[in-house]
Formats: sequence, C-alpha cells, structure tokens
Amino acid sequence: MSKAAVIGERSLVLGFKGAGFEIVHADDVRSASRALAALSRRTEIGLVLITEALAAEMPEEMKQFREVSAAILTSIPTHLGSRHLSLAEMRKTIEHAVGVDILR
Repeated sequence: MSKAAVIGERSLVLGFKGAGFEIVHADDVRSASRALAALSRRTEIGLVLITEALAAEMPEEMKQFREVSAAILTSIPTHLGSRHLSLAEMRKTIEHAVGVDILR
C-alpha cells in the first residue's frame, strides 16, 4: 500500500498527520531538498506534497524527484495564498503530451 508524505514548515503541515500523512519538517530549502531526495528513494511513497513557498525555491530538485520517483509530487498553497505552481506545472506537462494547451 502506498504512503503519503508532506514536506513543509512545522505549523503548516502538522494537520496532515491526522489524515495519515508522514510529516517531514523543513523550514528552509536546504532541509526540504534533503527530505525530497530521501523520499525519492522510498518506493512505498506514492504521494508527496510540499508547501508552495518551498517548492517555488527548488524547481530543479522537484524536476529531479519526478525523474527518479514514480510518486506524485505537487505543491500545496499556504495561508499566504497560492501562486498556482501546481497548475502551471500541470499545464506544461499536458501541453508537452498533447501538443497544445487545453487548459486555457
């Protein structure tokens, strides 16, 4: 059975524990990058969520994760609002696969 994990600032991700997520505290890009690399090596992980604030600072690390792991990786908005990073990534992936941006 696949497991889910969430990476982010302690106060922002603690609520996911009640939903069965593995909580990985990361208050900066360096610790988030290490956590993402560690999760990419775990085959039982099927879903990884990361706060948008951290995801925005580490696009290369997220790209590497997607290249080596079969897990779904997406960012989640915080109380600061959303930058729509996940939608932009999904739009780019769909456009690459289909040849046209069907979400516009």
